[in-house]
Amino acid sequence: MNTDLPDVASNEASQIRVPLEWVGMSKIDIPIHLPEPGCPGPIHMVVDTQVNLPSLTVKGIHMSRLYHLLDKLSLQKAMTPGHLRMLLEQMVESHHDCHTTGARVMLTFSLLARRPALHSPELAGWKAYPVQIEAILDQGSFSLRASVQVEYSSTCPCSAALARQLVAEGFREGFTEDAGLMREDVATWLEQNATLATPHSQRSEASISVDVPDTAESFGLMALIDQVEKVLATPVQTAVKRADEQAFARLNGQNLMYVEDAARRIQSALSGSYDNLQTHVRHLESLHSHDAVASARALL
Repeated sequence: MNTDLPDVASNEASQIRVPLEWVGMSKIDIPIHLPEPGCPGPIHMVVDTQVNLPSLTVKGIHMSRLYHLLDKLSLQKAMTPGHLRMLLEQMVESHHDCHTTGARVMLTFSLLARRPALHSPELAGWKAYPVQIEAILDQGSFSLRASVQVEYSSTCPCSAALARQLVAEGFREGFTEDAGLMREDVATWLEQNATLATPHSQRSEASISVDVPDTAESFGLMALIDQVEKVLATPVQTAVKRADEQAFARLNGQNLMYVEDAARRIQSALSGSYDNLQTHVRHLESLHSHDAVASARALL
């Protein structure tokens, strides 16, 4: 076997002398274990990994070194924020001959968690939560940010008020003031006519981003997801029976919200518990062909 193989990246100089912010690989498939409660592993992650190339003459980086370091990460029993910092430090060190001073990894994946039905104790199902983790090491300064996405249902307060008005008008038209109604008469009418008009509701998405300290024992992803679902109160369901569907309808009726309401709920409830909290919500309108959106960020 010929061991004297050409190494163009190391032995040739770049003719165009321009520094590069990031160079590396994207969409690397890798299994990684995360210490998240209720989430079986390993988790299939898609990873981008890069270093900077400030040198004006170095032609190319050593991508195989980056891949090897990332592969070693997959052997960890449980990846922590500290492991990511260590990975970035090793990436920079592995490219000292390229004068590298910075490194970056982006991990994209879904947490699969089992969720119980609202009412039926024997019923449960799996729900996937999209997650993105970005870690950057720049001139020795480390930053780590996690983003989660939560689906929920939103019912428009204005639409609900308009629907209630039509139902009330229908009741007035159906009965005179001296009708002598009994409670059961009203209940029967409501069962037959309360849906003369219904408010519009839609599947909605909340995306929340927070900074994570590298000293944390875990990324706290499921804890963050649980808090968001509790605040919004109408998370989408998995397996349901009629009793669970009715319970879901009750939650929607008790939690009418504009996109502004949803963003304010999350930002207000989580502020103070997370650093650099950012919230973005999107209601995929059933009334319009466009979406309603709202964003908020912590005041620094």
